[in-house]
Amino acid sequence: MPDGNTLLFVGNNFVINASVRPSLSYHPLTSFEPICLLANLPLLLVVNSSSEFHSLAEFLAAARARPGELILASFGPGTPPHIAAESLRRAAGVDWSYVPYPAGDAPAVTALLGEHVTAVLATYSGVIEQVASGKLRPLAVAERVRIAPLPDVPTIAESGYAGFAESRHKDFEASGWLGVVAPAKTPKETIAHLSALFASALQAPEVKSKLLPQGLYPVGTCGADFAAYIRTQHDEYARIIREANIKVE
Repeated sequence: MPDGNTLLFVGNNFVINASVRPSLSYHPLTSFEPICLLANLPLLLVVNSSSEFHSLAEFLAAARARPGELILASFGPGTPPHIAAESLRRAAGVDWSYVPYPAGDAPAVTALLGEHVTAVLATYSGVIEQVASGKLRPLAVAERVRIAPLPDVPTIAESGYAGFAESRHKDFEASGWLGVVAPAKTPKETIAHLSALFASALQAPEVKSKLLPQGLYPVGTCGADFAAYIRTQHDEYARIIREANIKVE
């Protein structure tokens, strides 16, 4: 019922599914009322600590010199890390072999620790323990700005690769995100009230203290701004999925 008592927590796949699963009975742009973008989940490109690569520029140079030889793994297929990896590959104009791990970050990270793959693109929360222990080396974060826990890790855009200083790649960003929506036709005043409640909660120290250790960065973009964000995400994912011909069985 569109009365504000039934809400849905969503993430990137809320918009991705519209492009990879055309038989869905709903559409993210018309079937729901956006309330708030709650949090971002930064993605990190990491390698084994024994890797020859110490920067993203080195990794991309090797991918260009040895097409298909490097192996990049992530949670996939058709997931935010997979599409982010494809976006990075296309933006840099390089090639590597991609290995999807449908069960999530953990199996991909295990493969990297065992040196079965060259690199992994995963959520910050999925690799931070191995990074902190020195088992994995982060090369770049897929955010527009560096993240506080890893101030020395550059963003993809500032990694030293010249191509990212150009056009739309200069702000390369491929975060995971979490938000909340209500059914379509929920009254506007109800949406406004819920938006205010969520925005206020995200500023509470006790909420931040629970989210940040999990690698969740509070955002609080609500209402029309969140609706615009969803549309942008939908259009961008649709473009990448179409151009890369990404399929999900």
